[in-house]
Amino acid sequence: MSILADILRAKRVEVERARAERPLADLEACAAAMPPTRAFADALRRRPDQPVRVIAEFKRASPSAGPIRPGADPAEVAREYAAAGAAAISVLTDEQFFDGHLEFMAAIADAVPVPLLRKDFIVDPYQVVESRAHAADALLLIAAALDPTELCELLDEARRWGLGALVEVHDEAEAERVAAAGAELIGVNHRDLRTFTMDMELTGRIAPLLPAGAVVVAESGIRGRDDVRRLERAGADAVLVGETLMRAQSPGAALAALIGAAAEAAP
Repeated sequence: MSILADILRAKRVEVERARAERPLADLEACAAAMPPTRAFADALRRRPDQPVRVIAEFKRASPSAGPIRPGADPAEVAREYAAAGAAAISVLTDEQFFDGHLEFMAAIADAVPVPLLRKDFIVDPYQVVESRAHAADALLLIAAALDPTELCELLDEARRWGLGALVEVHDEAEAERVAAAGAELIGVNHRDLRTFTMDMELTGRIAPLLPAGAVVVAESGIRGRDDVRRLERAGADAVLVGETLMRAQSPGAALAALIGAAAEAAP
């Protein structure tokens, strides 16, 4: 049984528990009262003469890395990220495997003006409404976790609530499938969530397969300026960086260094 399968099984149980505790109608009323979403894709799209954008991630722990920054304050770290020039902030909200929490979303939304991505294992339309009700501007959809019908359903539900959808792929077949589903914001995760092995050349292989105009986000394994430069050349519009920043003494200073590297890499 893969790590991803374990997480998805636990997530479905979690969603049913949440649904029992808070009816969908109540959640929809809360989501409908939220202010308009901030344009996540627009924050990441770049022109050829611009550097790659950086999505800075708030992540306390992960199954592959264990504890990363235990007890870190989400608003404090987010303010550092925003001050350093983050284009957007990704927020881990899974509790069991990543030491996250849904309430981190609202805390960060109150602290910074940049768009927020809810990074979790979204398997049910209930979670889409839940994301909007907790101040998300976009959410992550993982191709490996969804069949084609589920992916289309969740993309439609995200659009209904004005949410961006970063659709994550781990190989060429998944990239072709999500492009056919109409995804326009595509994340290439160098880490295979089934095995947690890393392939830093994946963005370079997948980017040419994607539709013209797609926003490409390179994810995982990005540790320094050489990685940023290589991914810019491979066709990434943005990079998503979490562990490297969260392990640094100052996440904001580490982000500023990466953004500087991105600017140097621009034509």
